[in-house]
Amino acid sequence: MFNFLKKKIDDIEADEIFVEKGYSIKEDKLDDLLWEIELALLEADVATEVVEVIKDKVKHDLLDTKILKGVEPSTAVQQAIRKALVDVLSSSTLDFDKFISTHEKPVILMFVGVNGTGKTTAIAKVVHYLQQKKKSTVIAAGDTFRAGAIEQMQQHADKLGVKLIKHKSGADPAAVSYDALEHAKARHREVLLIDTAGRMQTNQNLMDEMKKIKKVAKPHLIIFVGDSLAGNDAVEQAKKFNEAVGIDCAILTKIDADAKGGAALSIAFAVGVPIIFVSTGQEYEKFQPFNADWMVDQIFSS
Repeated sequence: MFNFLKKKIDDIEADEIFVEKGYSIKEDKLDDLLWEIELALLEADVATEVVEVIKDKVKHDLLDTKILKGVEPSTAVQQAIRKALVDVLSSSTLDFDKFISTHEKPVILMFVGVNGTGKTTAIAKVVHYLQQKKKSTVIAAGDTFRAGAIEQMQQHADKLGVKLIKHKSGADPAAVSYDALEHAKARHREVLLIDTAGRMQTNQNLMDEMKKIKKVAKPHLIIFVGDSLAGNDAVEQAKKFNEAVGIDCAILTKIDADAKGGAALSIAFAVGVPIIFVSTGQEYEKFQPFNADWMVDQIFSS
């Protein structure tokens, strides 16, 4: 995202004001740089309100804090940008492992998101992740609007050796969720993962159906699955789902193909929910807990 800023940063030489114990950068020189930072963020589909927060953080660090003598201006600027990005990405956090371990059982996870984001695969990856932690699981095939979705989830369940609770295509997804919850309680499963239809966030009837699933299943976490390549579209989707049913955290898919990080920055701050996992490929193992420093490294290496 910031590669094209390097020349701008490197040009900051004679415009510093040196003092005995360090120096600060002149505001007029910094304003030019902040404009370039704003353009870079907007081109990466970072939400406008998040852009302003990042700019303010960078400006505060470079104007109000003396830079240690011997630190190159370009280094100081990059450090300020990195710190601002990490702060935004860490603005909301959730220790998923601790939540699963300490919460009453079964822990109920409800997954929401639009078609094409990789939601079904993300659920399978969470199951695999939990299996590595020795947690027992069961899946509810709550996307009953597409027969293909049930079949796809069954394939994942078979590979992972986990029970899938399903009804026929077109069945009431809330009923599927209820049956899955009863199964989880009876078999003493630790985590229930509920799939839902890949609804367009503008379809009110389908959103109402999702509210019904929430009322029946009473999920402990509602997890939004977003395509990181969708940028601002992913942010708008997350906001709509948040308004409809409330989301507690997010998983970002296809993060390996998105070095810009716009969706991650915006969902973390503008939507106000923590990102708990990122998907970095198709295989179950290509899935990792979200780490803000790792994400910033991806952004800077692009």
